[in-house]
Amino acid sequence: MSLTSPLFPCISSTFSNVTLFGASIIELEATQLTNTSLAYEYYPTFSGLDFCNVSLTYTHPGENDTLHVQVWLPSTTYTDRLQGIGGGSYAAGLNDVSFGGMALAVAEGYAALSLDAGLPSQDPVDLQPQDWALLSPGNVDLYALENLGSVSLSDATLLAKAFVESYYGQPPKFSYWNGCSQGGRQGLMLAQQYPHLYDGILAGSPAISWDEWAVGDYYPTFVMDQLKQYPYPCEVEAIRTAAINACDGLDGIVDGIITDPEACHFDPSTVVGGPVNCSDSDGPLTISDAAVKVVQAVWGGARDAHNESLWFGLNKDAVITGSSGLAETACANGTCSRSPPPLCNTWLQYFLAKDPSVDLATMTQSYYDELFKISVQQYTSIYGTDDPDLRPFRDSGGKMITYHGLADVLIPPNNTQRYYDAATAVDQSIQDYYRLFFSPGLGHCTGGLGGRPASAFDTLQTWVESGTAPDVLIGTSLPDSQGNVLERPLCLYPRKQVYKGSGNTSVPESFACE
Repeated sequence: MSLTSPLFPCISSTFSNVTLFGASIIELEATQLTNTSLAYEYYPTFSGLDFCNVSLTYTHPGENDTLHVQVWLPSTTYTDRLQGIGGGSYAAGLNDVSFGGMALAVAEGYAALSLDAGLPSQDPVDLQPQDWALLSPGNVDLYALENLGSVSLSDATLLAKAFVESYYGQPPKFSYWNGCSQGGRQGLMLAQQYPHLYDGILAGSPAISWDEWAVGDYYPTFVMDQLKQYPYPCEVEAIRTAAINACDGLDGIVDGIITDPEACHFDPSTVVGGPVNCSDSDGPLTISDAAVKVVQAVWGGARDAHNESLWFGLNKDAVITGSSGLAETACANGTCSRSPPPLCNTWLQYFLAKDPSVDLATMTQSYYDELFKISVQQYTSIYGTDDPDLRPFRDSGGKMITYHGLADVLIPPNNTQRYYDAATAVDQSIQDYYRLFFSPGLGHCTGGLGGRPASAFDTLQTWVESGTAPDVLIGTSLPDSQGNVLERPLCLYPRKQVYKGSGNTSVPESFACE
């Protein structure tokens, strides 16, 4: 595709005629950056970038909100494409992670878009939306949540397309969305609610069914509170290690990855009283019954007072301790205490109990069940993002790819499978426009021993523009301590990755999809 240069200068007046129905523009500023270097965590340093940064502040009159959008428009290497960059946790974007994605997009010739949905904090590490979730105790700012959930996505995309047309003299020929986790949820929301906005959507490890998983993932903490016992992380890790040792070799390779979680039937109760290697000298020497019950809660998923399943568990090689772990505890001086997952704790306190002072440690089973029901009843339509009818997206000509790590530490891959199965039940032609790939050993978006499909976005672009649908993605792991990486095929669901029985286990040619 030939490169396109701007027809008009990077000054605010170039974009002054842009309007958005239902919105009032507060401020617009266009700034030219030339031969610019940008550095963000998780990304290489970008040098020699030339782009027009259009920063916009707007409001929805009567809603008392203030939203921000940035669009970076390449000045010399534009390729007639727009790329929207997704956020993470409770952040819609406009942070170092999304800025890094924007810099990469601009370097590759895309006009790049990110947004903040009108929320005060866009730091994915700052998981407490205390500045916006509650209008007052008991009263959730539902419109702010709706901005995050859906409205701002349409707003920002329409604005970005208008800026592109104002700068280059024509709208983008192709528009893409690129996101994981919250960004994956945003991508699926776009496909479900705004099916005409994007030609291609990459929705990795999507945080859909938020109304269910944010309560379901809290369940191991609830179990610990019921037991009034908080196991040492080393106990929990010893049980996880035992499961990996029992199931790792089922695929014919001993590499720390459970390739087919459904084939792993390890019973954690068999290791009660087994030895523990604790670096903390005050830690236990053997695995406690409480630790086993907590791990069972992680793997088995949330259950109600009637012992009926409410939510999926994680797979047995997923890390469940550490800052993002569902069974994390805080230990000091020989005693461990509760350390609930911040995303989940926030959801229960601010959006369900609607009172940040509520003591969740004293929660009863009936109250937990009640909060789960409240979450589903009050938030599915606003934030659930799991409408399985993708036929309008199909009819608009869109294409979408989802990948999900089977060792995800936060969002159970079984829910993504459930959603895809539900979408397939609505439309048996689903693979013509939406394809799902699971990656054994991959954590949440990245990390773990498994491979992340780094080329998935390029594969999506090829599908959209050339009609070549992918049957396989190649997952590449992070380097180990010796710098070695694994490359393995990620198979089009419902096929699974199978080792051929011989050959180098670090290269995809040694595997098949069956």
